[in-house]
Amino acid sequence: MNSSKKDNDFESKLKNLLQKVGEGSVGWDEAFNQLKSLPFTDLEFAKVDHHRTLRKGFPEVVFAPGKTAGQIAKIVSELRQKEQDVLITRVEKDIFLEIKKVDPASRYFQEAKIILIQDEPKARVGHIAIVSGGTSDLPVAEEAAITCEAMSNRVSRVYDVGVAGIHRLFAYHDLLSEAKVIIAVAGMEGALPSIIGGLTAAPVIAVPTSIGYGASFNGIAPLLTMLNSCAPGVAVVNIDNGFGAGFMASLINQIGEKDK
Repeated sequence: MNSSKKDNDFESKLKNLLQKVGEGSVGWDEAFNQLKSLPFTDLEFAKVDHHRTLRKGFPEVVFAPGKTAGQIAKIVSELRQKEQDVLITRVEKDIFLEIKKVDPASRYFQEAKIILIQDEPKARVGHIAIVSGGTSDLPVAEEAAITCEAMSNRVSRVYDVGVAGIHRLFAYHDLLSEAKVIIAVAGMEGALPSIIGGLTAAPVIAVPTSIGYGASFNGIAPLLTMLNSCAPGVAVVNIDNGFGAGFMASLINQIGEKDK
């Protein structure tokens, strides 16, 4: 079944559902639950989920590695036709230049390797602090930071304050104490999240990076350190997963914000 045929099927289902709501045979709550599963567009190589925002609060995010520039461009075009924001992660600059042709509103954050397309700036709420152990951890930290900002969160950056010079971290104690969530990004031995977890009341999302010498095993050593943290309130995402940390931090940061 081709893409246009699938789109017509979904349109028919939506119209039928809305008709039943109008007639009163389907209630609003039931209709809302049904809408959470519809629709998506089948591009054959990708099935673009247009209702991710309804279910998750943010549109489908595109992971660039393994996809061609043409595939990414078609996904972006499909999302933009439905007036959705677009976030593309782990994307190289040459692909960005191709995406820029599809949508001139595309912005590239080189350190984070993220493309962001938004029609207008979003109001930012709450407070997420992003802390890195070293300057070498910045690509992962910036992936988290740009993800958080794209999802309408207020972000503070505190970089290069690792345990080799722990007094640098203490200088930001007041800022960290004000944060609703803290993302701690570190390689080497990965001790930074435990220190922060023992100093602050906010939940800490630990991100191990693949930065370090041979015995760090490309991030395995800091991952195990973080998983074995004795500080309460520390949770861990996968190695180099700045996006995952940013998304989770956003969900925590925005609890209660919609009710204000």
